[in-house]
Amino acid sequence: MADEQQGKVQFELVSPERLVLSSAVDMVVVPGAEGNFGVLPRHSLLISTVRPGVIDVYNGGAITDRIFVAGGFAEVTPERCTVLADEALPVEKIDRAQVEAQLGDLREKLSDASGTARSDAEKAVAVAEAKLVASAASN
Repeated sequence: MADEQQGKVQFELVSPERLVLSSAVDMVVVPGAEGNFGVLPRHSLLISTVRPGVIDVYNGGAITDRIFVAGGFAEVTPERCTVLADEALPVEKIDRAQVEAQLGDLREKLSDASGTARSDAEKAVAVAEAKLVASAASN
């Protein structure tokens, strides 16, 4: 309750490997399936899928953390925002050259794929393209 009185919302970002971030923040902006949404204290209840993109964490009126997520789910309550991400890494750790090389391979696989393999390849291409956009925005 002390955080709520100070205008903070508890934000937790969890990937399959680890707890990425757990902190009281001023605001968090999440790339939801229907568009980006901001979470402030006393937000309405919300559950959303998360598309590949960047989560921006705000403290003191400025972005303090930018974290790329490959998709997942978000749950918002008046006190908390929890994101369960398929993959999460700080934007500054994206290796643009490596992602560009992966994207070439993924596009080649996509052209040869069908059925479920095609769907999986399309998702992988979308994630790689979102990583490139995120890394370009951080430069």
